[in-house]
Amino acid sequence: MKRQLSVFLKGAGMGAADAVPGVSGGTIAFVTGIYEELIDTIRRFGPAAIGAWRRGGPAGLAVHLNLAFALPLLAGIAVSLVSVAHLVGWLLDDHPLLLNGFFFGLVAASALVVSRHPAEWRFWHLMPLVVGLSLAHWLPSLMPLVTLLGSPALMLVVGGAIAISALLLPGVSGSFLLLTMGLYGTVMQGIRGFDLELLSLFAVGCAIGLFGFSRLLSWLLRHFHMATLQLLVGFIVGSLPVLWPWRELTRYQLGPQGQMIPLEYRYLTPDDYAQLTGDAGLLWPVLATMLVGAALVLVLSLWHGADHARSGSAPGASRMPDKEDGSHA
Repeated sequence: MKRQLSVFLKGAGMGAADAVPGVSGGTIAFVTGIYEELIDTIRRFGPAAIGAWRRGGPAGLAVHLNLAFALPLLAGIAVSLVSVAHLVGWLLDDHPLLLNGFFFGLVAASALVVSRHPAEWRFWHLMPLVVGLSLAHWLPSLMPLVTLLGSPALMLVVGGAIAISALLLPGVSGSFLLLTMGLYGTVMQGIRGFDLELLSLFAVGCAIGLFGFSRLLSWLLRHFHMATLQLLVGFIVGSLPVLWPWRELTRYQLGPQGQMIPLEYRYLTPDDYAQLTGDAGLLWPVLATMLVGAALVLVLSLWHGADHARSGSAPGASRMPDKEDGSHA
């Protein structure tokens, strides 16, 4: 029960983070030590599940799909999206500097925690780190190209596949990529209006991206573990400019429905921000929220390390479910 409650709370953290454009639930999964188990569990939802059902019935299927982990995680995400995420949305509208400061500190500390693998690190690991940084920087600017597909249905499928894949990457926000694709408002309207046709197309794209990308990530983590971690650290560090509290939108384009798609920001000091906007820069309150975010990550990291010390595994390693026979994709 303690394990299920812990996973539920981590899922709630992922749901709250995903409500903020620029923050990824994958980052929370990374910080809380469930990232690799999450990727491996998603990978298991495929054709191999049929064989697990035939061999072991419902009990065998539950073990194969790691439902003891998946169900409380999904419950936590769902509860957060209808509760905590509303609080996050209110803070985003009314106190954006403080909220961005909190997540900036959280993500920055996450990069430090995840990159602490001195015994395994090699000089050539700088290459995937740079690749991650570059992709995080350029990916949002490439997203408006999705509008060139022309067909709204195809855009929804492709957008769903990209957004759900981003959800699995620490530091990359699926909601932010939807915003840069010009699909964020469309999808939100579809959810609020329960547009089944729109949601079905988006769900098809999500299914394609989820099962395809999870298998790729799982394979990379198993065969190139340290290099993949460095790639993900690059994504996390590369996402920090999007969360810098004091910034000005300098370039944008209009989407198919007239919505504004942000393309480029100018990053300011608190004083420059106050002069430009006429609002208070809130330097010390924002720094305080940054420290709170960073401290939360460090506490979670120490908690996760203590759990592994008690279980006899190495600190920083994700707890992976037992490998099932013949089930690897």
